[in-house]
Amino acid sequence: MAQTGSCDSRPLLDLHKTTEERRAPLRTWANTCMPRERWLLAESEEARGAHCKASPELRWVRRLPVSAEDGIIMDYTEQNDSKLADGQEEAALLQCLHSLPVLCVLGPGLLHRELELAMERMGLVHDPTYAWDIYSDMMRSQLRCTFVSAKLPRPLTDATRAILVDWLIQVHEVFHFSEETLYLAVHLLDRALRQIKVSVSNLQLLGLVCLFLAGKKEECLLPEISELCFLMDNCYSKQQLLRMERRVLRGLDFELFHCPPLYFLLLTASIARCTDEVVWMARYLLELSLLESQCAVFLPVQLASAALSLARQVLQEAPTPESETAWCIATSLHVCREPTLTRIIQILAVAVSEVQGRETRASFMKFSSSNTLYVSAHPALQSAPCLLRLGEQALAQRRDSPLNGGRGGETGQYT
Repeated sequence: MAQTGSCDSRPLLDLHKTTEERRAPLRTWANTCMPRERWLLAESEEARGAHCKASPELRWVRRLPVSAEDGIIMDYTEQNDSKLADGQEEAALLQCLHSLPVLCVLGPGLLHRELELAMERMGLVHDPTYAWDIYSDMMRSQLRCTFVSAKLPRPLTDATRAILVDWLIQVHEVFHFSEETLYLAVHLLDRALRQIKVSVSNLQLLGLVCLFLAGKKEECLLPEISELCFLMDNCYSKQQLLRMERRVLRGLDFELFHCPPLYFLLLTASIARCTDEVVWMARYLLELSLLESQCAVFLPVQLASAALSLARQVLQEAPTPESETAWCIATSLHVCREPTLTRIIQILAVAVSEVQGRETRASFMKFSSSNTLYVSAHPALQSAPCLLRLGEQALAQRRDSPLNGGRGGETGQYT
């Protein structure tokens, strides 16, 4: 199977690569046209639009306080805010790192600019004026398909699901699919298990069909159906695979959209100026969450926040005033309640400490190469109690962050 073509998003999502080494995905080519406001009006259109008055330039800032249950940003509002010049905001924030009133005023403007720069660095947007709208849609779209409970229908078990997801990770690597395809496939699998009655004997067929559907949505090159049947030792025919595909599409009502937690993780890591090792460690922890059925009930933004916080504490890099300021700004993009983050960190800590002794070791082997900086073999990942202690330190830092209120109690409460 040839590697994915020009829309392969793996170079797009690898922050350690330079701008010249990245390739723009096919879905961003539609944004390469010039912005509408830069077009020159023809002479025949100048007179027709002369009576229209130009609206004053508006700045977009976040509406506070946030209205979602776990502090999820749902909308933005227009404000004519010209309190500080662009060059003075970051200087004032660095000088007054522990001054809560100043940070509360400067925070939304800095979030606006940092998110635009992050999306430009990742090649996700051509016109930065749409950055806030895109991020708002990402936050809203993750609420479309949520799970009330992590309990699987009988006779399926958590161990059976973990084995299937581990096999899907291996197949995903064989076909060199993008990371979005893997996260979408697991999401479709979790939804299909709750919408379609499937026996254990057909569970492998269901998982491969979900990966095939995710590839149809995210990839530009797909394997032949005969190749998929060969991967299952020809236990299922081509007709059985196509019938299962129709069942899944009808059961899911042809709703195949999913905003993966990887997007939130990479955006936050870019704004926080995280190093390559921190990013790879967070990606490893995030992929391990796919094997845990308990993580299906959490929102993608919550999983990304917990994985990145735990990765920073595991590596224990020397902090600087600039890095701590950038981290405070990044974590204010998506804030969650502390019990939610604590629960996710507990699940990740147990999973990463026991992964070497389990049969499901595909992610461990995947992140033990030089391309991933050997993050899965880091010595700090061997002990679950040590990871839990590091997770508690990460939550304490988030709770004491100036942009998050600088006080105890619930994380991310704005006034």
